[in-house]
Amino acid sequence: MDLSLSHLLYGLFTVLIIMTMVFRKGVVLPTLVGTFVIAWVYKGNIVDGFTSIFNANLVAAQELFSIFLIITFMLALLHSLRDLGADKRMIQPIQKLMVNGHVSFFVLVAVTYIISLFFWPTPAVPLICALLVPAAVRSGLPAMIAAVAIALAGQGMALSSDYIVQVAPSLSAASAGIDAESVADKALVMSLIAGGIAILLAYLFNRKSIRSKDDPLNEMEMQTLQTSENSTNKVRTAHLTTWSKVFAVLVPLTLLIVVIYMMYNKLFSGSGDLVGGDGAAFVGGVAVILLLLSTVAFGKHHALDYISNHITDGFVFAFKAMGPVIPIAGFFFLGSPDFSGNILGVEEGPALLFDLVTATQEYLPQSAILAAFSLLVIGIITGLDGSGFSGLPLTGALAASLEASSIDAATLAAIGQMGAIWTGGGTIIAWSSLIAIAGFCGVSVMDLVRKNFFPVMIGLMVMTILAVFLL
Repeated sequence: MDLSLSHLLYGLFTVLIIMTMVFRKGVVLPTLVGTFVIAWVYKGNIVDGFTSIFNANLVAAQELFSIFLIITFMLALLHSLRDLGADKRMIQPIQKLMVNGHVSFFVLVAVTYIISLFFWPTPAVPLICALLVPAAVRSGLPAMIAAVAIALAGQGMALSSDYIVQVAPSLSAASAGIDAESVADKALVMSLIAGGIAILLAYLFNRKSIRSKDDPLNEMEMQTLQTSENSTNKVRTAHLTTWSKVFAVLVPLTLLIVVIYMMYNKLFSGSGDLVGGDGAAFVGGVAVILLLLSTVAFGKHHALDYISNHITDGFVFAFKAMGPVIPIAGFFFLGSPDFSGNILGVEEGPALLFDLVTATQEYLPQSAILAAFSLLVIGIITGLDGSGFSGLPLTGALAASLEASSIDAATLAAIGQMGAIWTGGGTIIAWSSLIAIAGFCGVSVMDLVRKNFFPVMIGLMVMTILAVFLL
């Protein structure tokens, strides 16, 4: 296919942004400039270039707002529990299991993987971060390493196989013209290989930063975890200790019931209504009701003011910590046909990123190992849009075209799926749902990306080699 100047500019700015990330610099400036220049060239009008910058940020904000919203509600709930003193009581039983930071790392991995496998990481993250991360930090696990464990186990290992929900294998298989079950089975094995290697490497790379349980830095980090300034809300109840004990039991019990209900809904009712975004909405709604109850218990009629303070603090934190992700996402949304039309103000938007990938198809090698790595790289590139799923039809179609006697389409499609979801799902780009994990753990999303990058890339490369020779 013929590539336009807009395609070439998009590819150039994408490379520039990736290189900027590699050198650990901020990428907001090049994404904004890139959006302006590409829109100007595509529309041929400098005024459209200006409006497209605004539209790109608006579209990105609309797409990401659900993540900002659940961060807000969960943080508001945690702040109200902090007023009651229930937050410390709530994690005391869990602390007995998390005897030190090393054990806590693998407890987080196991719990995140199991929950995320059933109903995706999106609703799992607020549950895990609310209940387990504070206990992990108190045991000596730095918040950043806790975020790494959750991201690799949930956004990476669980979501990349999507073995229970099977949206990803179905998308890959449909465009490859093969059975979804064959892709799902191979994807499960590959996800365990890539995830196992990435998690082990992440632990080995960071084990020296894990502190002892009595280290004073643990309490210092707890002060910044999901932080807000010290509450100015005054106690309006004479039964603070009683309410503290009640909500220390009520909140985790309610969230556990939510988990059980969602798993039952998936496994036994045959309904997939409460996975992904719908599941996150369910968790967020439950959090709001718990927030109302805990605030009333603490402040009585003053809860009318206190709840506004909690929600405001939640929004301020969410936007302060995650705001820079919006212009970055806007640039990569410009490369997707699902969003580019709204950004550029045209009825049918260009597929700048996918067109670039498709244009390289005729140059892809035919040998098994090179074909496998080509699919991996293409999957990674398509994942740059922050979705992870939008590129699966493309990688599936390429898998069918590159199938050979030495490697089948299902294996190639699963490799492409691994690249796309590990990237866009996401573990190594900041403008994905990774921002939710960073937000709940109170860490920089860009620093989290850098922590994840090498373990994930090594895991994917080893997985690809093993897939060629063993699957």
